[in-house]
Amino acid sequence: MDTRERILKAAAEMIAEDVTAKLSVRAVAARAGVSTGSLRFHFPTQRALQDSLLARIYGHLLPGDPIRDRSLPPRERLLNCLRQVLALTGTNEQARAAWGATYRAFIEPEPTEPVRAAYLRLEREAERRVEHWLAVLVEEGALPPGDHTRNVRFLLTVLNGLSFERALPTGESVLVAETQTLNAAVDQVLSTGPAPPAGPALP
Repeated sequence: MDTRERILKAAAEMIAEDVTAKLSVRAVAARAGVSTGSLRFHFPTQRALQDSLLARIYGHLLPGDPIRDRSLPPRERLLNCLRQVLALTGTNEQARAAWGATYRAFIEPEPTEPVRAAYLRLEREAERRVEHWLAVLVEEGALPPGDHTRNVRFLLTVLNGLSFERALPTGESVLVAETQTLNAAVDQVLSTGPAPPAGPALP
């Protein structure tokens, strides 16, 4: 295993043991058995290490890249990307366990800086993944270019809400309602495009 892989493996182990672990250069280097200089060579900043680790975790949990499957139209590909993320939540007991873990990690404890930083790392990687989907659709002409921040936030909010619904004791078929919601969300994004340029600030 090369040095870069050893560093990422050590960081992943630290996060698995404590999701709020700070992943300081000194602590990760010690865990990996490398010098801090060696770690800095591969990851010049703590942010670079965190981003690489989260990209690795998401890549493992979400293998493949449905947005690039050109055998399907853009709308179906975006739907498949959203479905792939929701599949990680599972249903019933699995979904309750996932949301229970999220509650214990980020809602129940005091919002200390390590807790906030840990959550923001996850949120940043989720945003980057959705930005990638939309960027691919822009490259292909399925979406107009522009600022898609609003659509990224909208799709992440939909995903959060649907994954939470999977953990609730609802009376109807969650998957039927979920499919309707996902279709509506994708139609909204593809029909509205990017946010218009900001106008002059109000006095």
